[in-house]
Order: sequence, then structure tokens, then C-alpha cells
Amino acid sequence: MLFWILVATLTAAVAVVLILPLLRAGEAPSSPHSHDVEVYRDQLEELKRDQDSGLIGGDDAELARAEVARRLLAAGESDSEAIAAAAPRRGVSRLAQAFVLLCLPAVGLCLYLLTGSPGMPAQPLAARLADPNGDINILIAKAENHLAVNPNDGAGWDLLAPIYMRNGRVEDAVDAYDRAIRLLGPTPARLGGYAEAMVVQSDGVVTSKAQDALKQALTLDPNDPRSEFYLALGLKQEGKKAEALTAFNRLVATSPADAPWLPLVKQHVAELGGAGATSAAAPGNPSADDVAAAESMSAGDRQEMIRGMVGSLESRLKENPDNLEGWARLIRSHVVLDQRDKALAALREGLKTFPADGDGGKQLLALARELGIATDGVTQ
Repeated sequence: MLFWILVATLTAAVAVVLILPLLRAGEAPSSPHSHDVEVYRDQLEELKRDQDSGLIGGDDAELARAEVARRLLAAGESDSEAIAAAAPRRGVSRLAQAFVLLCLPAVGLCLYLLTGSPGMPAQPLAARLADPNGDINILIAKAENHLAVNPNDGAGWDLLAPIYMRNGRVEDAVDAYDRAIRLLGPTPARLGGYAEAMVVQSDGVVTSKAQDALKQALTLDPNDPRSEFYLALGLKQEGKKAEALTAFNRLVATSPADAPWLPLVKQHVAELGGAGATSAAAPGNPSADDVAAAESMSAGDRQEMIRGMVGSLESRLKENPDNLEGWARLIRSHVVLDQRDKALAALREGLKTFPADGDGGKQLLALARELGIATDGVTQ
């Protein structure tokens, strides 16, 4: 009932705001000759008084009365024309007033009954926050409200940071990890999560700030695989191939045989020319002649050559999708070409052949996360 009272009140207020200008527009305009009519009438009365008192003769009074009467008739005709001209405007104004008072509320009510949900019970925000019923967005909002009141609750920031990361709110995750570290102190998990969030934020680039956090994590836990992996990746991105290969090989040697990150590490070892490197004849790999030709090309021609090779790789994968290395190269190539939507589409196609719960699917998902591609909902 309260809802409908509010609706009626708002409708009446809007109607008043719309009708006031229409009421002013419907008023009869004042004629410019209305004052002249009054003056001429006063002159006729004055002539009669002067004639009765003998101040003016009968003939002169008749002549003067005839002239004043002529002017009075002319002014009266002008007033009639003005009133007649204003009549259509008053009619339009009355129609507009009727529409605002009757039709507009009726149309609004019908639209609400068709598209709204008048029977749905009220859902105040406070009540939803008190009973989130498993809704992750409500849980996040509840935590944010708590932290807005208690910004020094380090445990809250520590809990919220990985949730932000899983939901693709990378910048918020970086801020939450930073607050948790400052309030609770550094741990390998917090420093590793902080560095990983910064890597994703920078589109897969291991920045110097991320490297500092990773090195600090390794001083606390020399066997932290996440920190070892990203530091090795940073060496690779800096062109320090020998050092990167050594770091990746060390991670392979110290990782369990069933470690989910191991396939991705081995792929980097292969790309750096280590044990298990693939041949140049694999789908999507340029030959020595291709590399030599690319070195003499302009930047635009080189990009066209890369697109051609990517298109060829896509065609081969359609014919033979059972090629894990091919899908990995296709995803990476699309990222290089700044085609992240196509990289995500390639990831989805690759996961059809290599399910996410298998070794191949885990390797593709790990590669996507490394390249800064959001993988939430990809497997759904």
C-alpha cells in the first residue's frame, strides 16, 4: 500500500508541474485596445454631463459623440478579433491538460503493470546483506561495508583479496593484498598473490614491483613454486634466456610429478630450447626461411605475415583439434596481435578437446592466466 501511495503522490506532483504552464497558456490575452475602450466610454459620459450643464451646444455634442462612438466601435472590433484568435489556443491547452491529468497516468500505470513486478515483495539492501543466501556479490558487498567501517581489519582484506582476483576485479585485488600486507605483515601467500595480481594487471608482464614482492616471498619460503615461476617468467621476458631456462628447469626438478603447473613450466622450457623442445615443423611454427624473410619486412608486412600464419594454424586446428601445442600457440599469437577476444575464443575451443579437469586443459588455463586472460566462466 505504501508503494502505491508514493506512486500516486509522485504522479500528482508531476502532473502539477506539467499543468501549470498549460494553465498560463490558456488564459485570455489582454487586448492592447482594452484601455482605449474605457477612455472612450468615459468621454461619452463626460459629453453628456457637459451638454446637460450647458457647456456645449447640442449640435457640437452630437458631432463629438459620433466621433467618440466610431472610435469605440473600432476598438471593440479589435478586442473581438484578439479573443477569437486566442480561442483555438485555449482549446489546445484544455486538450493538453486533459491528457496530462487522465491519459499520462493511465499510460504509465499500464506500462508498469506490463513490464514491472508490482507483486514482488520489497528486498531492502540491509536485509539482503544480512542473508546473502550464497550470492557472491552480496557477500562481497557485505565485506566491503564492513571494511568501510573497519578499514584496519587486515583479516578482512586478506580474505577479500583472492575473492576479488577470482571475480576479475584485478585492481581491487592489488589494493586488498597491499592493505593486508601492510596490516598483517608479509607471508609467501600474500606476497605471491599480490605479485600475481600485478602481473595480470600489467597484461602478463612481470614488472619490477612484482619481482620485488616475489623475491621477498622467496626469502620467507625458498620453495614457493608460484614465486619461482613468475621470477623465471620475468627473466624470460627480459631476454635472459639462459637464466630463465635454468630457473624453469630447477622448478621442474623440485615440483611433484602431478603438479598442475608442471605442463606450463615444461612448455616454457621447450620454448627456451631446453629438453623436450618442439621442432620448427609443428603447426604454427615459422621455418628458418620465414624468420629470415620477416627480418627484412616492414612492421606492417610482418604483422600481415603473422596474421597469415595464425590463420593457417587455425585452419589446421579445425582439421586436427587434438594438438595441445597448437592451441597454446594460437592463444599466445592472438594476445601478441592484441586480439584478446579471439584468444579467449581459442581457449574455449581448445578446452572442448582438452577438458579443463585434464592435464591439457589445466595447461591451457594456466597459460591464459599468465597472459592476463580472464578464465572465470570459461569452462561453464
